[in-house]
Amino acid sequence: MEYSTLKTNIEDICETSFTDAQLAMFTQQAEQKILLTVDIPALRKTSSGPLVSTNKLYTLPTDHLYTYSISVITNSTHTFLLNKDVNFIREAYPVNTSANYGLPKFYAQFSATQIELAPTPDANYELEHIYSHYPASIVSNTTSWLGTNASTALLNGALIEAIRFQKGEPDVIANYEKLYLQAITLL
Repeated sequence: MEYSTLKTNIEDICETSFTDAQLAMFTQQAEQKILLTVDIPALRKTSSGPLVSTNKLYTLPTDHLYTYSISVITNSTHTFLLNKDVNFIREAYPVNTSANYGLPKFYAQFSATQIELAPTPDANYELEHIYSHYPASIVSNTTSWLGTNASTALLNGALIEAIRFQKGEPDVIANYEKLYLQAITLL
């Protein structure tokens, strides 16, 4: 489904005209809800690059949603890192000195844009990061992965937002929530 069709369907079903900004808001809220609810294998990406000796921070790709796995590659062998909390890393490796350097075993979400590795790499390694990404929104690209492959979920998710915006009757909202949950289950 293209964005123009989605907008027309929302207005036809709600029997109301909305502004472009309102339709974009309904659609983007539905997209976000779907992407945070369902693990969609088609939205996996791989990023790889060098880990620099003595640098314990790795910058995440800008389209990063969440991480599936991180591995360090040495001699064509993948060593998968365990996801831990930053507090664990600080407790296990309280001082960042050369005595605590080695092949990383753990990673933690350090900030919105970086992960921290522990122990700090003692050499230059190759890192492979498999993650889910935010796909382009149907609002800005006319079509999208969700519009093509999950149009029912996208439509019903946007309708929930539109009907709530209109302060619709609870039974109408419940009906669209039921249809949305059916579509999410299928997805």
